Amino acid sequence: MKSRGFTLVEVLLATALLAAGLALAFATLRAATATVQRGEALSQRNERIRAVSGFLRARLSAARPVPFAMDDSGGVAYRFRGDGTHFEFVADLPDYLGRGGPYLHRFDIERAAGGTQRLVVSFRMVQGGAVVGDARAARDLAPEVLADGLRSVALRYRGLRADGTPSAWQPEWNEGDAMPLQVELRLRDADGRAWPPLLVALPLAGRYALRVGAP
Repeated sequence: MKSRGFTLVEVLLATALLAAGLALAFATLRAATATVQRGEALSQRNERIRAVSGFLRARLSAARPVPFAMDDSGGVAYRFRGDGTHFEFVADLPDYLGRGGPYLHRFDIERAAGGTQRLVVSFRMVQGGAVVGDARAARDLAPEVLADGLRSVALRYRGLRADGTPSAWQPEWNEGDAMPLQVELRLRDADGRAWPPLLVALPLAGRYALRVGAP
C-alpha cells in the first residue's frame, strides 16, 4: 500500500495558516508591549506630578513672613514677590536638604530646548532681613530643575480684603510687606496635557496676608 503525500494545495494552506498565526501572535505581543509602555509612561508622569506638586505645596505652606529685601523707593520690606515668571519667599529648609535656617526660595520659569519651558528653584540664606552672600556669586549657582518639558506654567495670587474676605485673583504680587493668602500654579506638558491645578494656602502668613483696600 502506497503512502499518500501532501499536495501542493495542502502545503500552501498550512503555510498560510502558520503565517496568519505568527502574524496574530506578533500583533498581540506588540499590542501588549505598547500597553505596558503606556502604563509605565503614565505611572512615571503621575509620580512626577505627585513629587513636584508635593514639593511645591510643602515649600509654599512653610512660607514665613520674614523680610528678604527692601523697596528702595518706599522703604517697605518685601516678604513675598511674584509675577507670571517667578515667585520668591522665605521658609526654613527641611533637614534632608542639609541646610538649616531661613532661606530665600526662588522659583523661576525658564525657556528650555525645543521651545519648552521648565520650572527651577534656587535657595539663598537670609539673615537680618537680607540675603546673605555675594549677589554675583549667587547668580552663578545652577538652579535645580523641578519640572521640564512643559508647554506653559501659569501663576496667580490671591490676598485678603480689609474685611477679611478673599480678594480677586491677580497675575502679580508686589504688595510690599503683605503676603498672599493663596498661590495657584497651572502646569501643562509639552503635549498639551494639563496637570491637576495646584492651589496652596500660606497658613503662616498671619496678619501679613491682609491687603487693605484690595479689590
